[in-house]
Amino acid sequence: MDASKAKDAARKRLDEAREGLVELSHRIQAHPELKFEETESSAWSADALEEGGFEVERAACELPTAFVARAGSGPLHIAICAEYDALPGVGHACGHNIIATAAIGAGLAAAAVADDVGLTVSVMGTPGEEGGGGKILMLDRGAFEGQHAAMMVHPGPFDTLEPMMTAVQQWRIKYTGKSAHAAAAPQEGINAADALTVAQVAIGLMRQHIRPTDRVHGIVTDGGDAPNIIPSHSAARYSVRARSLERLDRICGQIERCFEAGATATGATLEIKRSAPYAQMEHDHGMVEVYRANAEALGRNFSDAARQDLSGGSTDMGNVSLAMPSIHPMIGIDSSPAVNHQPEFAAHTITPAGDQAIYDGALAMAWTAIDLALDPKESKRLLAGRR
Repeated sequence: MDASKAKDAARKRLDEAREGLVELSHRIQAHPELKFEETESSAWSADALEEGGFEVERAACELPTAFVARAGSGPLHIAICAEYDALPGVGHACGHNIIATAAIGAGLAAAAVADDVGLTVSVMGTPGEEGGGGKILMLDRGAFEGQHAAMMVHPGPFDTLEPMMTAVQQWRIKYTGKSAHAAAAPQEGINAADALTVAQVAIGLMRQHIRPTDRVHGIVTDGGDAPNIIPSHSAARYSVRARSLERLDRICGQIERCFEAGATATGATLEIKRSAPYAQMEHDHGMVEVYRANAEALGRNFSDAARQDLSGGSTDMGNVSLAMPSIHPMIGIDSSPAVNHQPEFAAHTITPAGDQAIYDGALAMAWTAIDLALDPKESKRLLAGRR
């Protein structure tokens, strides 16, 4: 089957699924579930793929809300990543309802011609992207073994081909001091809240010496129990970001010394817990150009080159990109001035522009998979495991 006929067949299959995908996106958006609690969202996504003819492994990698859905038996194995967890307080303000349904749509469309063009398609249900590192766990447990390339689309205010996605380290900080009466015997206490304050001041001063792409931000999760009791405990959660894992390791050393300063100044005991770091996103340029052509054929516009270099967030898709050729383009939903992680952005994910992003993202990814399979040079490169 040539590329033109294969793409027409993929579009036809997606047209058949379009109404159901939009309904599913709206349903996921209306029922936000936090990381690793996506019971309904993952089940609905897996159901849609199973009904579409995919063989689905649920609770993959010993993760209750992960799944791997597979169709086709061609030599080139493409992974399409779905995310469906929400954010605390603001729901689907990162648009994972669009990510999930675009991935499902791409899988259904590509599966319609997979054997004809030489594809195996796996839709990967990856939970806990918002701080849980679901893809990292699935990588470590072998879910991506045998796959040659991976892709996903992520909604944003506008279309971007290669958004800067930085490496990030999540921290949990805890200070332990000694309680005492704040008025009658303050000298008997060790103030754990003061220790955290000292650390925050040190971090604030350090910011003038970090690179423009570095980020340090956090929240206090425990500051004591009552104002008349010297706090014997305090806690915080912090994220530290940098352009690469190498740079992240260096800046984390600086941040750790700031937290140690709080303990030294007050006499409190410091405990630091780090999660597995998210790596920077390394976009595969060959795949990017194939996606560009297909997205532009659907009317998507990447003309504002200045937007390509804006510092963005972080994603565990970065870890996947270090393991295999990958892409993570942003697909615009015309939300500006609303941006990701704002409640206004969550509302935009179920507008007509958000619904169109599902269709365009799904079809652009399906067409990209088809082109990669049918292009001898690209297929050979990916099969050989070379970027």
